[in-house]
Amino acid sequence: MDVLHGVLTAFSGSIVGFALGLLGGGGSILAVPLLLYVAGMRSVHLAIGTSALAVSANAFANLIAHSRAGNVKWPCAVVFALAGMAGAAAGAALGKAMDGQKLLFLFGLVMVAVAAAMLSPRAGTGDPDVRIDPAIAVRLIGIGVLVGFLSGFFGIGGGFLIVPAIMLGSGMATINAVGSSLVSVGSFGLTTAVSYALSGYVDWPVAAVFVAGGVVGGLGGVALAGRLAARRGVLTRVFSGVVAAVGIFILWRSAPSFFG
Repeated sequence: MDVLHGVLTAFSGSIVGFALGLLGGGGSILAVPLLLYVAGMRSVHLAIGTSALAVSANAFANLIAHSRAGNVKWPCAVVFALAGMAGAAAGAALGKAMDGQKLLFLFGLVMVAVAAAMLSPRAGTGDPDVRIDPAIAVRLIGIGVLVGFLSGFFGIGGGFLIVPAIMLGSGMATINAVGSSLVSVGSFGLTTAVSYALSGYVDWPVAAVFVAGGVVGGLGGVALAGRLAARRGVLTRVFSGVVAAVGIFILWRSAPSFFG
């Protein structure tokens, strides 16, 4: 990796970290297109594997703060994560076997779906004192396998899916779902990254630079989040527009290969 690509990779990571710090989620969906179109990575599978590793590292780093704040419901989080890791492994295996350009087209569809999901308000209701029981465990396992599969297949953190999925399975409050989701985001990302790494689809130096850029960007995003809290809704709509635009661009670029 030369100096120019190193700078572009760090810049790409900082964008993802900044978005995550500012909005609290959704930023990792940009990791793959940034690695492909800004950092200059040529392989779709290499970009997915590398981004999965970076997403996992960022999720586990953010988990520390949420855990200290008491936002993580560990029994529910662990059951959901373990079930989802099995799904992520299966999804990653299928994703690796698929043609890169066809996979990229489907990724573009997911980006448009993420953009739409970001505009849907999250309900603030839920039980902050929820305790796991057999019925909740069964629901979490079933939903976890499905969400994990999608996360592994596309190499994304999947927080936009995991938060509502954990709330649906357990009935916990939103803040607990956000904190608990990071266990799964990190675990799914790590499972996907290991699967791709075993096939040679992780660029370790790029991943390290990308994560370092993400840490710096995340600090800036968190610092700015407090000042712009009153405009959070506007920021989310603007960012969702960016995600949708990038998704549409990917669909346009990869459509000939998908339908050809």
